[in-house]
Amino acid sequence: MDIRFLGMDSPLLHFFGATEDSDSHKSAGAPTRDYFRDAKAMAATPADVKEYQKSYEFVIDMPGLKSGDIKVQVEEGNVLLISGERKREDVKEGEKYVRMERRVGKFMRKFVLPENANTETIKAVCQDGVLAVTVEKLPPPEPKKPRTIEVQIA
Repeated sequence: MDIRFLGMDSPLLHFFGATEDSDSHKSAGAPTRDYFRDAKAMAATPADVKEYQKSYEFVIDMPGLKSGDIKVQVEEGNVLLISGERKREDVKEGEKYVRMERRVGKFMRKFVLPENANTETIKAVCQDGVLAVTVEKLPPPEPKKPRTIEVQIA
């Protein structure tokens, strides 16, 4: 399986997630705020990747999220992007948190799909707080058959 994960240690993360800062004191090539934000979101979003005979499946826990809170995209370069945001519930009057452990904020994962991934038939299903994204494999190319070329007289 040739699925590359773009994580915090990936130089490709800078390419895919970072934008130029307008701060003139930043040195060229230095990581931007977007880089660190994306790296943090990716590190906090664990995923399982399964390979089947005819497909790949990406499984990510998304408890408490509605389908409208989750975005699944294919970017240039065969990159599968899964992102969204879990927002904190509004605090009602007279209510205060004693402990807050559930993760809130943005989440994101990027995967470079293999060449045999069919990006036109991707399916995403969220059920019981688990997102499953299925990417079918393209059939292997048919072997080229020998053919005879007729030689013509000029």
